[in-house]
Amino acid sequence: MFHVESYSGTKEENYALLQKQLKALLEGEKNVIANLSNACALLNQFLTEVNWVGFYLYDDQELVLGPFQGLPACVRIPLGKGVCGTAALKRKTITVDDVHQFPGHIACDAASQSEIVIPLVKEGRLLGVLDIDSPIKSRFDSIDQEQLQKFVDVLLHYI
Repeated sequence: MFHVESYSGTKEENYALLQKQLKALLEGEKNVIANLSNACALLNQFLTEVNWVGFYLYDDQELVLGPFQGLPACVRIPLGKGVCGTAALKRKTITVDDVHQFPGHIACDAASQSEIVIPLVKEGRLLGVLDIDSPIKSRFDSIDQEQLQKFVDVLLHYI
């Protein structure tokens, strides 16, 4: 059974606790959709000032909407389009302080102001991306980027 934790440490300590919770949630489960769903729900309850947390999965042609928390979203994103498609194509994390300044931004939720997208790459193969949006400009800093990459690294062991 999962209990909501009080995250009262430093940002890094809180992320370390989050990673432990992720491991506990996913240990022993082999279903990819179940694991992505729980990872998404965990991130959504942990992160503050976010309005969308979810995954887009690569189907060898484009990104397709996967498990998420938030408003209904764009279903398909071509590689190289928007923040998600660009991060997937480059296989590189992208943090955008103001999505309205990102060329080709795809607006699924009008409230989104900033975004971070972390590619899911396992054994050299693109599996998809983790996409997190915020209604606050410049919501994601270098600590978020580093720690969310660690979160994804843990997740990749279970998918």
